[in-house]
Order: sequence, then structure tokens, then C-alpha cells
Amino acid sequence: MKLIFETDYNQILARVEAIDPIKYGKTRNYLNGDVTYLSPYISRGVISTKQVLKSVLDRGFELNQIESFIKELAWRDYFQRVWQEKDIDLDIKHPQEKVSNFETPIEIPNGRTGIQGIDNAIKKLYDTGYMHNHCRMYTASLACNIGQSHWKNPAKWMYYHLLDGDWASNACSWQWVAGSNSGKKYFANQENISRYTNTPFQNSFLNADYEELASMGIPEVLKRTTKFDAQTVLPQSQALTFNPEFPSFIYNYYNLDPLWHAGEPGNRILLLEPEVFQQYPISSKCLDFMLNLSKNIPDIQVFVGSFEALKSECQSEKIYFKEHPLNRHYNGIEESRDWISEKVKGYFPSFFAYWKVLEKEIKKAY
Repeated sequence: MKLIFETDYNQILARVEAIDPIKYGKTRNYLNGDVTYLSPYISRGVISTKQVLKSVLDRGFELNQIESFIKELAWRDYFQRVWQEKDIDLDIKHPQEKVSNFETPIEIPNGRTGIQGIDNAIKKLYDTGYMHNHCRMYTASLACNIGQSHWKNPAKWMYYHLLDGDWASNACSWQWVAGSNSGKKYFANQENISRYTNTPFQNSFLNADYEELASMGIPEVLKRTTKFDAQTVLPQSQALTFNPEFPSFIYNYYNLDPLWHAGEPGNRILLLEPEVFQQYPISSKCLDFMLNLSKNIPDIQVFVGSFEALKSECQSEKIYFKEHPLNRHYNGIEESRDWISEKVKGYFPSFFAYWKVLEKEIKKAY
């Protein structure tokens, strides 16, 4: 069945209310597990990790019952905190080892790796804009650790197609798999992939133990590489209408929160900066998803151009925006995002160091 991501806010909230965090914790590693499919809405800032956690706890689930679920929410906040402190376009902890190219094995975007579970997941990515987290790890391991490509170019390919594209989660996860943001590289063999993707076992080049995988040469199917280099075709700017007596609220690809200053008079503008999408391009499917989500915000207008150009045109005395690493050049009134805990900030060298502190704050708050 084709996976459809609704864009109506009430339908999104219904998805939040339908979560079973206990089943999620038990089955999430499997493709047919009870996953939430909330990541596209969290990444676009329509809902927050804190909002999802509160919803689950308000329905009576206890913290000790749903630790696995809470940790997955916490990973998203953690990666955003890393992006606040580090240049995640570069290898974070140390250079990736055994890099033979800075492109992408061509048969990965072609979906012809010969590994059925991975090829099926790539097709589903193109069809739906979604890929299960385990399949993201399998694909990254195939590209970086078997194909010996540097992580960044294939990571940009995946980000381009993901409706839940979050450069923090995407880049940091690829680096974790490739070993540049972790202590060792992540490998998955054929038995592992077949088990969790519910595909038949294959006698493939991945049918090996993990020591063999770590030392094997590049398989023939992964030797040809290509540079992923896509563009985003942005829509035309609207002819904007401003009331200079009202504040301006700036939305973007990472903030489409319908509740942000809801009900207050103001100019509401979805800012699409060409330079941002040149650096981190997205597909037309992702662009349309964003634009449809923005319709949950009454009277929102679309402006394509730089922040400075928008500021010059709107001439509002008060310009509000939510914090984000891609917003550092904005000028105005910066407001915090809705973190699970605003108190746990700064750089932690590992998720588990972050979690140790965050867990204490969660127990205090709830």
C-alpha cells in the first residue's frame, strides 16, 4: 500500500493521538513495525518533539514504559543541538577512514544494488518520500563502508528525496554510520538486512561475517560513481501585502508551526531563500509537501529571496522567527523552538551523554 502523508493539521494531530509507544518500542526496527510516520511533520516544524511527548504522557503512558520511544524523540533534539555547535558539513569527530571517492555509487540512486531490501527501500523513497530508519542505515553503510564513498554526497542525495529531510539528523546519522561521528563504522550483513526488511535471504556480497565486511574490497556493483548534483525549482514570489503596523512572523522549511503566535495580528511570510536550497536542495515532492503544509497557517504569503530583501520590502518594526542554524543571518526577535527540555543545551560528544542529562530533566518535568 502506498504511504500517504496528509497535510491537514487536524489529520496530523490525529496521527499523534494514534501513537502506541509501547508497540513502537517493541517493533520499530522492522519495516512492518508499528512506527509513527511523524518525522515529516516534526522536521517541518508543524509539530514538535515536546508536543508529541506531552500527548503520549497525557494519555496515561508512564515514562518507564516508553523509554525507547522517548529516546527516538530525543535523538532529533540531540542532532539539532550538535548542529548548533558544530559545522556538520564537515567530519565531526575525525576524518572518515577508507574513502576512495567523494561521489555516490551510481547503482544506489538507481536502486540496483542487488540487495533486495535496500533496492525496495530506495523505490519506496522515490514513491513516497519516506525511508525506514533501518534502511537509511543500511543504505549509508553500503555507500560509505562497502562502496568507500565519503558520506556527504550520498547523504545529500537522500536528503533531497526525504519528506522528513532534516540536515542535522541526516548528516549526523550518515557520519555515525561512516565512523566520522562515532567510534567505529556501522555494518549490516545480508542476514540482518533480510530479517528486518522481511525479504528473502540472498547469497550476496553481504553474506559474510562482520570482520569480512570491514576488510572487503569494493564490490563491482558499487565501483562506478556519480556526483549527485540536483537543483530545487522554487515557485515564483507572490505579490506581498504588508501591514506595517503589524509584526511579521517568518516561516521557512524548518518552521511551519500553525500554533506559533496563532490568533495574533501579523504578516505571515513563508521565506524561501534560494541560497539555502542551493546548498541543501530538495525535490519537487518535498517542495510541494512544504507548500501544502503551509496552508495550515492562515493568510500566509510566499516570498522567494533573501532575508535582507524581505526585510527591506516588509519594513516591519518587529520581525519574529524561530531559532535554527540556517537562520543565523536573520535579524529580529529570535524565539526558541519547542525542545523536549530547553535546559539541556550545548554540545555533548555522544547521544548517551546527552540522554543521561535529558532523562533527569524529563523526570523532573513529568
